[in-house]
Amino acid sequence: MEFEDLLYRVDGPIAWVTFNRPQYRNAQSWRLLDEYDRAMDLAVADPAVRVIITRGAGGNFSSGHDLGTPEQAADRAARGIADAGIEFYENFRHYNLDLLVKWRNAPKPTIAMVEGYCIFAGWMMAACVDLVFAARNALFLPAMLEYFSLPYDVGVRKAKELMFESRFLTAEEAMQLGFVNRVYEPEELERETAGYALRVAENNPVVVRLSKAAANRAQDLMGYSAFLDAGLSDYLVMMANRGEARTRGGRRLGGVELAIRGLRGERPGLTPRAGGEAAP
Repeated sequence: MEFEDLLYRVDGPIAWVTFNRPQYRNAQSWRLLDEYDRAMDLAVADPAVRVIITRGAGGNFSSGHDLGTPEQAADRAARGIADAGIEFYENFRHYNLDLLVKWRNAPKPTIAMVEGYCIFAGWMMAACVDLVFAARNALFLPAMLEYFSLPYDVGVRKAKELMFESRFLTAEEAMQLGFVNRVYEPEELERETAGYALRVAENNPVVVRLSKAAANRAQDLMGYSAFLDAGLSDYLVMMANRGEARTRGGRRLGGVELAIRGLRGERPGLTPRAGGEAAP
């Protein structure tokens, strides 16, 4: 199967799925998400694959939603989807909730290997997999998102703190909050992630699959899936009220702009962070 915005390879029991739009820091276009879904289907259907690892090319996991690259703009025009109405809603729900729920419930264990920026839709992608292994230089930016798992990811009080302020989490802080499982030096991340996946692959696949299903079911009994559905509705209301307005001619959403300013020390009480100028 041919891919344009994604790399797919199987190495022993591991399927490696790589977002391959480094020129856009792996912003998630509809085409990228369609290809990711096909790659996930390939990995699930392949009896040799025991673990699926998702990563981003070029040193960043994902800078978030594609807000209008030439490729995304052309795709949107070709599909002719309006900015309102039931067709808009169905398309929006498909790419921002239904696919992620499907990937969350994939019958094989999934790992996000996160380097660099993991912003908004990047957080959503990391949130819907089973485990997150991160490089020490990774920066995570959550918010009130379409796939709104944040209160489950970090707890209600921390979720409020992060949403109110709009700031990046370091990999270490994300691990302390329970969103990230393990943190490694950048040069060790791939080796350690692959090593863990190989150990998982040694386990009985029935045990792994049913263990994952049981853990997801426990989360669902606490209202997780119903909460995601309600969260999408809340997000659409916020969006309709211009609660996520773009800045800089459409380049970024407002919360991202604030977080980037925080890295640069341009917000009250903050000092510049090393590497803070490398903004998405």
